[in-house]
Amino acid sequence: MTEYLDLLMFAALMAAVLSGFPVAFSIAGTAIAFAFLGWSLGVMNISLLGAMSQRIYGLLTNGVLIAIPLFVLMGAVLEKSRIAEDMLDTMGRSFGSLRGGLGISVVLVGMLLAASTGIVGATVIAMGMIALPTMLRSGYDPRLAAGIVCASGTLGQIIPPSTLLIILSDVVSNAYQQAQYEQGKFAIDTISVGQIFAAALLPGLTMVVLYILYILIRGGLRPADVPVLKDADVRLPLSETLSAILPAILLILAVLGAILSGVASPTEAASVGGLGAILMAAIKIGKSRKFLLLGTTCLVLLAMGASLYPVRLQRSDLSALDYVMGGGYMALTLIGAVAILLAVKRLITQKTLQPALNSTLTMTSMIFATILAAGIFSLVFIGLGGEERVHEVLSDLPGGPTGALLFCMLFIFFLGFFLDFVEITVIVLPLVMPTLILMGHDPVWLSVLIAINLQTSFLTPPFGFSLFYLRGVAPKELSTGQIYAGVAPFILIQILAVTVIWFLPEIATLLPELLF
Repeated sequence: MTEYLDLLMFAALMAAVLSGFPVAFSIAGTAIAFAFLGWSLGVMNISLLGAMSQRIYGLLTNGVLIAIPLFVLMGAVLEKSRIAEDMLDTMGRSFGSLRGGLGISVVLVGMLLAASTGIVGATVIAMGMIALPTMLRSGYDPRLAAGIVCASGTLGQIIPPSTLLIILSDVVSNAYQQAQYEQGKFAIDTISVGQIFAAALLPGLTMVVLYILYILIRGGLRPADVPVLKDADVRLPLSETLSAILPAILLILAVLGAILSGVASPTEAASVGGLGAILMAAIKIGKSRKFLLLGTTCLVLLAMGASLYPVRLQRSDLSALDYVMGGGYMALTLIGAVAILLAVKRLITQKTLQPALNSTLTMTSMIFATILAAGIFSLVFIGLGGEERVHEVLSDLPGGPTGALLFCMLFIFFLGFFLDFVEITVIVLPLVMPTLILMGHDPVWLSVLIAINLQTSFLTPPFGFSLFYLRGVAPKELSTGQIYAGVAPFILIQILAVTVIWFLPEIATLLPELLF
């Protein structure tokens, strides 16, 4: 019985999570209970828990994970200021009478919101409140409409920046270092967030293309499911469409461009995203718009100037041009700082910043509490011999490295029916990824496959979060069964995307190789 204590611990965790008890407490409580059980049975050294303080300190000082609350804040501000809703409404109406145009616009806006917010819940709720009623009024098949909204909302997990990719990059980097240590390498390589972002970009766009192709093909085969909009007045001028979409695109380019070009770290780029979202939201309010635009322009010029012509005023060999440029940078900084303070004041007055901060604090607390609890769980699991068992199981599977990877992908897909992506990422992946990397799988390519697989956990019943989000805002006439039926084709599309990237790894590895 004692030799299977690690397996019983995993089964107890599943039961605790499914009971509805808070996830972080379920993970930590199960781990501590089995630690003392293993100690009492003589199969675990309880002093191993002394390493927990190091894990807590490492988590709190992890520079990569600091980007999570900043990216969450960026998305929360865009959601609470209704910028996301305006963008969705504008693009939906701009497609006019194109067959399937409304569905395609939902996918495209889901892509933009994914790259600008990275928050699945915010995207699904926004589109469920605006796009879903419009599609239903226009005669779209209710199942298809629900599926489009849910699937488009999950793009926030695969298109960078996203919390999944940030957490995944940290897990993969640690697993890669562990695999190199076990190979006897001590001059180790690491994997950065930028590499994972670059690897996920083309696969994310591939999924967008697959979604759009499905809508077009279904519209061609079953026109009644994807009707043409009857109201011809929905078409908007190009200028109005660009005014709603262009700010978000510029924000995306600023954040991702800074990371992928190496100009800024993910944390620094996340700070740019948060400030950019605050300025965008304040400009949308309309008061002091000209000064806010001036301040935003000054900050952009400051970033460009400091990159192209840096000035170090403490040096003794400065030229007259250096002093002029330094004075100019100070003026730009002062105007930009005043604009930021004014934007914050506007958002506080409009009661937009407070709920955004509350949302950021709630989500960040949930993520970090889960990561911390998972650290305790993995420590106890290793102490009970679980790591050796995982290595033996994967090594003994038929099919070698391919068979082991296929088993892990199926196991992760199955867990997605019951667990959240954070729990799977921080509990399961640290146990299996070092072995998979030792077997010869490219860690960057592996990360993208797993990220798309984890994305399906938002759509798979009974605990798919996108299904819950949509159920909360969907009209009463749309049944839960129709929502479940609507997401089924999109789950198959995600499986197809995994298959495509499996056999065409260049889709995931091309950009990281070029940029890094």
